[in-house]
Amino acid sequence: MVTTQGTTQNQGSVDAATRVRRCVQDDILSRGIMAKLTPTEFIWHDGTMIRWEDAHVHVLSHSMQFGSSVFEGIRCYKTPAGPAIFRLQDHVQRMINSCRIYRMELPYSAADLVTAACQVVDRNAIETCYVRPMVLRGYGAAGMVPFDSPVEVYIPCWPWGEYLGHGALENGVDAGVSSWHRVAPNTIPAAAKVAGNYLGGQLVKMEALANGFDEGIALGPAGMLSEGSGQNVFVVQGGTLYTPAIDGTLLTGITRATILTLARDAGIPVVEQPLAREVLYMADEVFLTGTASEVTPVRSVDRISVGTGTPGPITRQLQREYLDIATGAREDRYDWLTNVRAEAATAVAT
Repeated sequence: MVTTQGTTQNQGSVDAATRVRRCVQDDILSRGIMAKLTPTEFIWHDGTMIRWEDAHVHVLSHSMQFGSSVFEGIRCYKTPAGPAIFRLQDHVQRMINSCRIYRMELPYSAADLVTAACQVVDRNAIETCYVRPMVLRGYGAAGMVPFDSPVEVYIPCWPWGEYLGHGALENGVDAGVSSWHRVAPNTIPAAAKVAGNYLGGQLVKMEALANGFDEGIALGPAGMLSEGSGQNVFVVQGGTLYTPAIDGTLLTGITRATILTLARDAGIPVVEQPLAREVLYMADEVFLTGTASEVTPVRSVDRISVGTGTPGPITRQLQREYLDIATGAREDRYDWLTNVRAEAATAVAT
């Protein structure tokens, strides 16, 4: 009788969990959030172009067991001069720095990786895409000492539209402050873009979707603002742009750095400092930045409208300049774009 009752209870729990999962999945689809990969033809793997379907790693590779893979997310935009990758050198350097933190001996130079990224985009004949360099520890080591696992490098690319769903850039998104906190400094290095760091981001994101939000915003261990599930956070109040200081709980975002540069050059006052949660509720504007998210306005936090509930003027100004430079509609005065075809052609010629 106990067994039968327990089985019934477990079955009920499974059915409830399944219903919640399906509701969340239906909600994601209805909002146009792109949750699935779109295959392309080729992936760069250690100097060779391989077919998408031939990119395999062993189930017992160190990265599969322990999350010990470093990666980057980079956008390539269609421009009048052809496809161009935004801030490619900066992304590559951050990946190299992440490898140093985790004592991964990368067998390629920054120049090699810049060229490889351009080659894979060019080979796939795609103009607008997401580029994902990955440095993996492969099969060999069984435990915490990873050095018997070879270091392998893959660079795939694929089409990826608005990360937070159709209309997110124009209309903004609804965010909720997560019950999950970011890691404390000197635990898992937040400056390293390593796969294992994003398990916390998954919890933040899944909780946000389950609660009916588009995105989650996490606090640090001290209860101050940290970052989104995969974005940096900006707040506008009284014409001043605020963002949490780099404090060991959040990634030093390249899009974050881009927005800080654009804001300062536009004469917008910028402050990097610790920010309390309630600042989000008093803000005139809030927006999220990241390679995937680009510059996404936040229209409400915890169902409290941000300002007028529509994207504000400073958000719009910075978003417009960011996207105009990235797409070649405005002069690239910072030399942030790498022309894919020119770089790939140079590599072939040499």
